[in-house]
This record gives sequence, structure tokens and C-alpha cells, in this order.
Amino acid sequence: MNENLILVAEDDPDLRDMLTFALERAGYTTVGAKDGSTAARIIQVARPVGIVTDVRMPALNGMELCQLVRRNPEVRNAAVLMVSANAHFHDINAGLGSGADGYLPKPLSPRRLVVELQQVIERRKLITNGA
Repeated sequence: MNENLILVAEDDPDLRDMLTFALERAGYTTVGAKDGSTAARIIQVARPVGIVTDVRMPALNGMELCQLVRRNPEVRNAAVLMVSANAHFHDINAGLGSGADGYLPKPLSPRRLVVELQQVIERRKLITNGA
């Protein structure tokens, strides 16, 4: 796992840039993906410690991406934070049920994104280390 790398999978380029900027200001290194299929390829090679993914994306949605991550032993310990304009109870449950560690509704506060991502990364480390 690359302990400082965060993948931002978001099909809206302006939002992807905003998320990337907020994470880089917080000290992370980022890589972006415009769709789920590209994100899946990047995850295999880059092995990020964290993934911020939109739920609705072309090629592979965020829930499908999360399921791929959780099934892959090489990257299953990456923290996954979903972001979506869909913030109904069943949407959040579906996201968390797909294996995500957290779920944030849009519009996003950059500060809240960073704090929530740091928390899910720490929780994932605790789970991974058996604490």
C-alpha cells in the first residue's frame, strides 16, 4: 500500500479537481480517474491507501468499484470513502453494504472530506492490524 496516495474517482472534472486540491493541501499525494474502469486499473498498479469515489460514474460505478477492491487481496485493505448526491437512507446503506468505509453526501465540504477520509483510513488500519 502506498501510505500517502489517495485515488479520486469522480467523473465531474471540476469536482475531481476540488477534491484533489483539498487532499493535496492536507498533505496527500493524489491520482485522479474519470470513471470506474480507469480507477480499477489505477488501483491495481498504484495501490492507494485511500479511495474517494463517486457512486455514479461511467464504465463501473462506485459500488462495483468498491466490491472489486474488497475481493482483491492485494488492495482490499484500502479505505474507501463514497461521495454521492444520493443521500437517502437506502443509498447510504447500499454504499456501506458494498464495502465502503464511509459515505458523504454532496455538496461536499473540502474540510469534512479530509477529516472523514483520515478517519476511515485510521479505522481501516485498525481492522487490518486486528486491533
